[in-house]
This record gives sequence, structure tokens and C-alpha cells, in this order.
Amino acid sequence: MNKQVLLMILGMALGTYLPRLLPLVFGLSNALPSWLRRFLSFVPYALLSALIFPELLFSTGSVASAVAGGLVALALAFYNVNLFLVVIGAIAGVLFTQLLGG
Repeated sequence: MNKQVLLMILGMALGTYLPRLLPLVFGLSNALPSWLRRFLSFVPYALLSALIFPELLFSTGSVASAVAGGLVALALAFYNVNLFLVVIGAIAGVLFTQLLGG
């Protein structure tokens, strides 16, 4: 194996492992104030939204159908519908909007 590739793999492993190891070693999760722990619990949702939302708008070739599917999914998720049905509803919203010429 190329030495440069091995160093890159080790660097990526270290970059992934250190952020998980440091709080464990220093006990930082217990030292954080409760409001900060609560704030940090929402970070994964915010990052996932930032990754998904732009792709949602351009995934179907039509912004109108993508928005329709997203709104259907949002409405179903708001009423705590099963995740499978949320996905099926979003697909149906996109399909019907595209069939109607959107």
C-alpha cells in the first residue's frame, strides 16, 4: 500500500476518533450546562436539514413538484403519521403534481 494513502487513512481515522474520545476522557458531557446540552442535541437535525433541503428542491426536475412533495411530507409528519406513509405521501404528492403539469 502506498505510504501516502496509509497516512491519509490514519489521519481520517484520527480526525473521526478524537472528537468522540475527548469528551469521554475529560468527562465534558457532565460539565456542560443543561441548556448547552439541550442545544447540542438539536445539531444533528439542523445538519441533516441543511444537507437535505437544497437537494429536495432540485431532485424532481421541477421545483413545484418538489415543494408539493415536501409539503405533503411535512403535513403528514406533523400529525405523527408512520414514516413509511410519510415517504409514500411525499412520492404521491410529487407524482400528482407532475401529472397535473407542475
